[in-house]
Amino acid sequence: MQRLFSFVRIASALVLVLLMLPQALMGAQEGAATALEAGTATAWWVWPLALFLMTFFMGILAALGGVGGGVLYVPIVSGFFPFHLDFVRGAGLLVALCGALAAGPGFLRMNLASLRLAMPLALIASACAIGGAMVGLALPTSIVQTALGATILGIVLLMITARKSTFPDVPESDRLSSILGIYGVYTEASLGQTVDWKVHRTLPGLLLFIGIGFAAGMFGLGAGWANVPVLNLLMGAPLKISVATSKFLLSITDTSAAWIYLNQGCVIPMMVVPSLLGIMAGSFIGVRILRVAKPTFVRWIVIAMLLFSGAKAITKGLDLPFFV
Repeated sequence: MQRLFSFVRIASALVLVLLMLPQALMGAQEGAATALEAGTATAWWVWPLALFLMTFFMGILAALGGVGGGVLYVPIVSGFFPFHLDFVRGAGLLVALCGALAAGPGFLRMNLASLRLAMPLALIASACAIGGAMVGLALPTSIVQTALGATILGIVLLMITARKSTFPDVPESDRLSSILGIYGVYTEASLGQTVDWKVHRTLPGLLLFIGIGFAAGMFGLGAGWANVPVLNLLMGAPLKISVATSKFLLSITDTSAAWIYLNQGCVIPMMVVPSLLGIMAGSFIGVRILRVAKPTFVRWIVIAMLLFSGAKAITKGLDLPFFV
């Protein structure tokens, strides 16, 4: 059965790419003219190739650093590629969605992703992601670019300071989580024992997901960077449950926002196809490198890249000089 699910996931990804590839080839020149900002005279095929190479290395770093591809994709591509920010955000949501759809079914089968925990949060986050996408497309690009840079720098601060708790201490579940039935049991393979878990501080968690969903839709970042700390540190879900449920949440939240960008014509195959291919190929390599890589070193590389691209986004939004 596991082989069947793996085959279905791989086949679905290949079908998606094959369906979009003819559009990318036939409409590449028109898409390039639309997506590229004024003042670029480079041949259209250079940018898809550059996107593939860039996202290939992003996929490796994302797998090693434990971050979503969208968090790296949007600030780096918007800061150092001549694509309009609207198209970058649309592609960034699909990049984050691709990873979530690949991992989500496996986590559900392993009983690590909790539907009872995810569905109330997904309802709030997906509705707010739609609002965030609409606001992001309505605001001037310079404002969104500056806000994106500030958000990326905030993510850097969160990555530096945030701690993780494998099994948070939750003395008793609160009334709201009891009403919603948010609790569960899973098998911790590393300890060889069954873990009963429950959550508390449910209302503050629900309120925080309003902002998380809004930011995910507005900036096209995905939301794994914020989902896990809220689920693990605030609500008290075990770390593995938090990570797995976060992946499942992304598949719902990002889908809602992606439809807004797709409906507004901000998703073009010329960007999406090479980005998805690069991220998937890089992730496969990154998983294999993870066995021998030093996680701390990779984590600081990711932080440095985000710090650099966040500063670039702010200076670009404010039209200030930057040394690159």
